Amino acid sequence: MKIIDRPLYTERIKPYIGKSIIKVLTGQRRVGKSYILKKIAEDIKAVDPTANIIEINLEDFSFAHVTTADALFREINDRSVSDAKSFVFLDEIQEVEDFDKVLRSLALSPDYDIYVTGSNSKMLSAEMASRLAGRSIEFHIHPLSYSEFLAFHRLEDSDEAVMTFLRYGGLPYLINLSDKETWAEYIENVTDAIVYRDVVARHSLRSADFLSRLMLFLADNIGQLFTAKRIADYIKSQRISANVTTVQSYVSYIEEAFIVNRARRWDIEGKRFFEIGEKFFFEDTGIRNSIVGFRPHDLGAVLENAVYNHLIINRYNVKIGNIGNKEIDFVAEKNGEFKYVQVALTILDADTAEREFGNLEQISDNYEKILVTLNDTFPNTRNGIKTMNLREFLLT
Repeated sequence: MKIIDRPLYTERIKPYIGKSIIKVLTGQRRVGKSYILKKIAEDIKAVDPTANIIEINLEDFSFAHVTTADALFREINDRSVSDAKSFVFLDEIQEVEDFDKVLRSLALSPDYDIYVTGSNSKMLSAEMASRLAGRSIEFHIHPLSYSEFLAFHRLEDSDEAVMTFLRYGGLPYLINLSDKETWAEYIENVTDAIVYRDVVARHSLRSADFLSRLMLFLADNIGQLFTAKRIADYIKSQRISANVTTVQSYVSYIEEAFIVNRARRWDIEGKRFFEIGEKFFFEDTGIRNSIVGFRPHDLGAVLENAVYNHLIINRYNVKIGNIGNKEIDFVAEKNGEFKYVQVALTILDADTAEREFGNLEQISDNYEKILVTLNDTFPNTRNGIKTMNLREFLLT
């Protein structure tokens, strides 16, 4: 099986090959973490054909006996060789109880180079970082970017291609399916599997109906500011018992499974976060559409979601901006530099253009300001503000 390289991630991981730091690949299920591990193992073998590669996929029934830290340690120890470095690849590590004890022990020895993947951010991010005390580095693997989508599907950039991307998202396995009907069915099944395994089963949730209503609300309101109270009120209106605390817990579970990302509000002038109000964006627009449908009146929201995803894939820290009573869709920061991005379906209407440009013109600093639309193109800037259509933006 030929593995398609994703240099966006493999090039970031390569400098750490052979180093005594645990490489942790996190991300939603089915975004290709396992294949990135296989590509790294392939690259190691290409340099050193005698390298001892230990691959353990905890979702594979062959490793059904590996459920505890002791069992995992024995499995790795049995596959190790004396007086040589072993390259250890552990897939879906969250399936093993107390896995961090094994990783801590292995990290003490120069004989192991360790790579792990997982689909739960709480177990594999802040919590792991504290347990491993600086011995790990995290790489968040996202669904395919638009440029990766074109490369995987061997497509030319076009209006049709970008609409396909918005509708079906970037799950890599879609390249193995022949038609769009099977794409939709596959995405639906992936959505169900993620929700059940990484939310319902992991947290032993009793109210699947509550969760499904919450997921529907989030999918139907991407790009909208809201609070836990607003969500609770909506669910109550559906005649389902709800309170703010339960909503906050369930939303955190959905975040932990990398289904959605939370963007907080930021006061651009005051340089501080607002205490209330935030937006949620889906990690994959195809999964969002599998929940609520891909509807013409949602296109502006899906466009905003795609812009947000492109920014985080490119490792920007993204916030929702506020300046006075104006909203800036995205304040993107990386390495101390800022980028302000406004998103509109079209600005051919004069009032819309005035509002969208006007919001950006309220910002007094000289960082880059961009207005992204679906298809509009203009050769000139307005007061230094660039206009880009979605295709142009997603390929930058």
